[in-house]
Amino acid sequence: MIKKCLRKYYVRYIKKGRWDSRDSYFGKLVCLDAGIECLASSFIFTEGPVWLADQGYLLFSDIPASKIYRYIPGVGISVFRSPSGKSNGLTRDRDGMLLACEHENRRVSRTDANGQVKSLAASFKNKKLNSPNDIVVKKDGAIYFTDPPYGIKEKEQEQEKQGVYRIAPGGKELQMVAEDFDRPNGLAFSPDETKLYIDDSSRKHIRVFRVDSDGSLKDGKIFVDMNIPDRGNPDGMKVDVNGNIYCTGPGGIWVVTPESKVLGIIRTHEQPANCAWGDPDYCSLYITARTALYKIRVNIPGLPVL
Repeated sequence: MIKKCLRKYYVRYIKKGRWDSRDSYFGKLVCLDAGIECLASSFIFTEGPVWLADQGYLLFSDIPASKIYRYIPGVGISVFRSPSGKSNGLTRDRDGMLLACEHENRRVSRTDANGQVKSLAASFKNKKLNSPNDIVVKKDGAIYFTDPPYGIKEKEQEQEKQGVYRIAPGGKELQMVAEDFDRPNGLAFSPDETKLYIDDSSRKHIRVFRVDSDGSLKDGKIFVDMNIPDRGNPDGMKVDVNGNIYCTGPGGIWVVTPESKVLGIIRTHEQPANCAWGDPDYCSLYITARTALYKIRVNIPGLPVL
């Protein structure tokens, strides 16, 4: 049963978009005339959106509030889970179950069909994980997540590295697949899953890795340097069906081609932290940005989650 809409958060309005176009193709991707729609506000720090196509709604985290909210288009906002373990990144596994990166519990959790929340990964080599941040699932069922220490105090850190991890299909094995990061954060696969993009918030760049047949990551290199004077750091990212990358970063959401050409920046009204494709046509980009949830329309659909 869907809980009653929380009216304090339902403040829909549309603002004229602000764009930093660096290539004419940018206007063919983003609906420049549609504006940026604020769907709800008055949150603390929104993150981790994921669209559940079979349910017709979006879930997203408010980390400090330790809540997961549900947004139903045309209806509004309701609380999906409270407390959430200060969840950050959300996605679904190949069975359609909700996966969450929980800062407070320092784990990746899975919610089964009965609503039971269980831990998938909470330690590596008998030491607690740092603070799982963002998460993606490969078509073979393997789960990849980043583990920076944002959600813990320095003295609480047990891992020597700020790594990127892979949970093997079936959840039986946890391995570190990348360790030379300062603050690994957002990550996303290319459409054919031969590449994995991972950004480093501290170093302000996106890296790209080749995904080997065994799921390991090879040949990592800098894909886009995001060191510009604008406020913000690279954070969550998503990829459309043509392989274009939409990455939150300094100044807004960067739109980058698979060849690493920066097409432009979507200048959001608050610094964005993450984004997700949604609506039946997957041509809506939902954006979590500090105190609010926003949406913009695009012309090329995004890659669906399950």
